[in-house]
Amino acid sequence: MRGVWHFSFTVADLDRSVAFYRDLLGFTLVHRQEQDNAYTRRLVGHPDAVLRVAQLAVPGQPRGVSTHDLELVEYVRPRGRPRDPARHLPGAAHLALTVDDARAEHARLAAAGVTFVSPPAEITAGVNTGGYACYFLDPDAITLELVQPRASVAGRVYAQNDHVRRPDDHR
Repeated sequence: MRGVWHFSFTVADLDRSVAFYRDLLGFTLVHRQEQDNAYTRRLVGHPDAVLRVAQLAVPGQPRGVSTHDLELVEYVRPRGRPRDPARHLPGAAHLALTVDDARAEHARLAAAGVTFVSPPAEITAGVNTGGYACYFLDPDAITLELVQPRASVAGRVYAQNDHVRRPDDHR
């Protein structure tokens, strides 16, 4: 393994999901395309597959070989049924997003109608003690997480990535 190219979520409505990740969460839309070709059908294992795809990036993150971090895929054909999104089921996944202030982001997103599993909770055990975190859901009930690292961890991360604004930087 040499690195992570991207991660992907299958969504019911690509336009709705792009709006959520771009407009509410601040991702940048990098590229959109329809995939209606033999390669895609072989890749996904569906002989009649037609996909709509959007690639998004987290602003300010270093870019490697890939130009994006998140890929959203809508299967135009074959259409799928929603699955049980319960977090405790094997195969369930979530995406954790780092924020400067989990409580402020929670309030902003909740005011926009985003569904939360819980408000931000102080992390009181484990390697992330001193931070805050909470789970919330995207339009397809995919679990996402807001994580506010404890100050000492956030300071180290921001020092390593000096192009990213530090929580205490009020420029």
